[in-house]
Amino acid sequence: MTYRIAGLDPAPFAPLFDLDGGELAAQGARRVVASADRGFPCRISLDDAKAGEELILLHHTSHDVDTPYRSAYAIYVRQGVEAATYADATPPAFAGRPLALRGFDAAGMLRDARLAGPGEADGAIRSLFADDAIAYIDAHNAAHGCFAARVTRD
Repeated sequence: MTYRIAGLDPAPFAPLFDLDGGELAAQGARRVVASADRGFPCRISLDDAKAGEELILLHHTSHDVDTPYRSAYAIYVRQGVEAATYADATPPAFAGRPLALRGFDAAGMLRDARLAGPGEADGAIRSLFADDAIAYIDAHNAAHGCFAARVTRD
């Protein structure tokens, strides 16, 4: 069994970087500058922004399904980065963070979940995918609750 973790498509977020503060605020978003090399994980590159890099903080629907498990929360995105893809490996943004991994079936219903401490995500992903009914896994940063990435069978 193999899996793939992919960053979000940058295209829908690109226009946000052309908006001023008021226009962003009208959409419930804001421009931020990373104040450290850690703590600002971009959901496109799946890596943390470095201190001084600009990001957009916005509300994002990560699990857009017609079930009680529909989910949305704040995420960071950076401009000028490509969507990262990792096969059978976890991205840098997972490193050192406890994760909540939620396994969903094809209809968007929760089947199972795992908490993974730093360095434990690969094993927890493989454990969830041992259940053939799990179609995909949504990874969330456990402490802050925000969507980290989608994990799919490869």
